[in-house]
Amino acid sequence: MRQRRTFPRVLGALLIVAAAGLSCAGAAASAPPPGPALTRPLGQIVPAPASVKPAGAPYAITAATRIRVDGDSRESRAIGDYLAGVLRPSTGHPLPVVDEDRARGGILLRLSPRDRALGEEGYRLRSAPDGITLTAHRPAGLFRGVQTLRQQLPAAVERRTVQAGPWRVAGGTITDTPRYAYRGAMLDVSRHFLTVDQVKRYIDQLALYKVNKLHLHLSDDQGWRIAIDSWPRLATYGGSTEVGGGPGGHYTKDDYKEIVRYAASRYQEVVPEIDLPGHTNAALASYAELNCDGVAPPLYTGTAVGFSSLCVAKPVTYDFVDDVIRELAALTPGAYLHIGGDEAHSTPHEDYVAFMDRVQPIVARYGKTVVGWHQLTGATPAKGALAQYWGLDRTSDAEKAQVAKAAQNGTGLILSPADRVYLDMKYTKDTPLGLSWAGYVEVQRSYDWDPAAYLPGAPASAVKGVEAPLWTETISENAHIDRMAFPRLPGVAELGWSPAATHDWETYRTRLAAQGPRFEALGIDFYRSPQVPWPAS
Repeated sequence: MRQRRTFPRVLGALLIVAAAGLSCAGAAASAPPPGPALTRPLGQIVPAPASVKPAGAPYAITAATRIRVDGDSRESRAIGDYLAGVLRPSTGHPLPVVDEDRARGGILLRLSPRDRALGEEGYRLRSAPDGITLTAHRPAGLFRGVQTLRQQLPAAVERRTVQAGPWRVAGGTITDTPRYAYRGAMLDVSRHFLTVDQVKRYIDQLALYKVNKLHLHLSDDQGWRIAIDSWPRLATYGGSTEVGGGPGGHYTKDDYKEIVRYAASRYQEVVPEIDLPGHTNAALASYAELNCDGVAPPLYTGTAVGFSSLCVAKPVTYDFVDDVIRELAALTPGAYLHIGGDEAHSTPHEDYVAFMDRVQPIVARYGKTVVGWHQLTGATPAKGALAQYWGLDRTSDAEKAQVAKAAQNGTGLILSPADRVYLDMKYTKDTPLGLSWAGYVEVQRSYDWDPAAYLPGAPASAVKGVEAPLWTETISENAHIDRMAFPRLPGVAELGWSPAATHDWETYRTRLAAQGPRFEALGIDFYRSPQVPWPAS
């Protein structure tokens, strides 16, 4: 854990002064959550913005407010419609979305090709009594800025019925760009199947915290969750159960396309995972020929790992892999395809290396970049591949060194240390859901680390981002997802978005506390960690 900086604490202590109009940049402001009639101090949001400069009086959303967009930009209009959809139910105001030249003031969403410094996802939000201007270089930046605007408003704005205002946004300017381009969350839909609507609900929750990658774990020993036309029994038989013996389920290709479409509307890229060569019992049970002995094992509904393996020596194995990757790649517009590679304990090392040497080029053949769990570094990662590190503090020095060496040789890293950001880990021994093999992970432990300095020997430049996986051995309902993801997920999102200079537990816990009423307004039944000074309900 890197040494804490002290200046964010000073900034938190000066919050009231800053909110009154003094200029401050860098770390976000921090203060007790405001009451319904107060204006939230500029920058008291999650993730913390890169630059916050309070100035002047706030802007108030009223019945006269218009949302102004570039009439020639389909993306701007769609984002304007999204913003109106968030604000109308709670404010009760009509908030028409109009071409920017048809009105003045209000909320202007503006794409600016000249503002290249904002990059793909950055934005600038300026608030003054005569209006709000949200500027971005690219549509994704406009969408991220809309999430900041949401959080600057009272938490009641998230409710779906008319609430009492006022709806003020503090005066000043936020200029914000992400630290990392890859900021992910994973849903394991294999241990327990999650419906399209459940996935969409999680996508909406991720959007609020500027997450831009949705990793779907689509296959495992307990279930195969995506229809593959050339191997239909994978879904119809391999997807027919789950942990505990429930009915399971799978996504049709149209289901999967709808998830991809919905994620794209929230500027999230779907990263599909087919875990290979281990974690494959559902596939082996579906097709006997994929087994070395030609005998299909029974379907599996337990939670053990490491007992299954594709038959590396059989040519049919690579026909199978090619078909699956070809069909999945055709459904996936994003750049990445995850091939798993973890816990292949039943695959001899030399077979594992040979398997990865044959499978990675298949991914490239269908236009995708390889992502694999960090065990991929025990083979030879393809050029441009990303290794997702899920090790623990107690992971052996040799294993850490193996990953660091791959990073030194050009392999990018996504950091998902299990004892920090696995959202299925129990908070404490009394947590009714989740597992504890990686230890107990309270909110501070999940937040208080630096991705750039986490893995010894790995260059900071090799770290491409962070991801928070949610495995579902014990999770099957929305309420389970809510309780395990919140409030840890926003902290991981902040690690991916905010500059390292803003990182400080004391100021973060206060900003996180201010999210409590917003969780409640969104219907999220979160874990009320005693480490966070939540306001009284």
